[in-house]
Amino acid sequence: MATSCVIIVALLISCATLLDAQPKAKPPDQTNFINCDKGLSGCDISLLSSDELKKVAESSKKRNSENCLSGSTLCDPTRLTAIEAAAVQVARYRRNLDRCLNVSANCDPLSLKAKDLEAVRVAVKKHNYEKCLNGSPTCDPSQLTREQSAGVQGALARRNRDRCLSGSSLCDPLLLTPADAASVRASYLRRNRDRCLEASSTCDPISLTESEAKTVHAELQRRNLSSCQNGLAACDPLALSEADLNAARNAFRLRNVEACKLGRPACDPSLLTGPEMASVMAAFQQRRSRLDRLRQQTSKP
Repeated sequence: MATSCVIIVALLISCATLLDAQPKAKPPDQTNFINCDKGLSGCDISLLSSDELKKVAESSKKRNSENCLSGSTLCDPTRLTAIEAAAVQVARYRRNLDRCLNVSANCDPLSLKAKDLEAVRVAVKKHNYEKCLNGSPTCDPSQLTREQSAGVQGALARRNRDRCLSGSSLCDPLLLTPADAASVRASYLRRNRDRCLEASSTCDPISLTESEAKTVHAELQRRNLSSCQNGLAACDPLALSEADLNAARNAFRLRNVEACKLGRPACDPSLLTGPEMASVMAAFQQRRSRLDRLRQQTSKP
């Protein structure tokens, strides 16, 4: 009896193993249905079942309704139900109202209701007022109230004052108040002084005060002396005082000695004194000695 039970269990295990070893059936390919359901180009409706056709039709209607609600060009209004068409009309009206409130060129004011049209008029006037405040060329001053005109004139005066203070060519001095004109004049004089200190070609020396002229003259002398002492081409030796000329000559003599020590082409040996010539000869001797030592070290095996 025990032997029979063992045999039966073995047979059951063998059958289960065989069943597991058999290849399982693959699920049906859903690619075509997905393409049709999403309205993609790879759809073949001839391969769809009746249930799948119903689902695809519902998805198509839903997509069309969403397109109409969003104002898409893919909308087909003939497919809408009465309820959907009413919702689409509301959405279209809201979009147009938003465009009108934002003063968009795509606004259709003729389709607006009276209460909304009044709100749009207010928004248009506010937008025009802001453009006038900012000096926009599209400003329509005829739409401004008396208070708005005063505000626009004040903004214009402030912009003109700022341009004049910064030296802009767009400044209109005729629009300045006496106080603003005085501030603009002071700002111009400060800029002119700075240009003169920088030796700019736009400097107007006539506009300088006596103390400013002295300061500018001293600064130009200092720069010229620095150029002469450093051997720069901007040096004007005729503008140097006797003391500055001697300082420039001493600086040149020191540069000439260094140039001669280094064997540079700028060296003028005729300007060297006896001690300076001796220091130049010593510098060349030191270089020759270093070169001789290097040659001896490199020639050793």
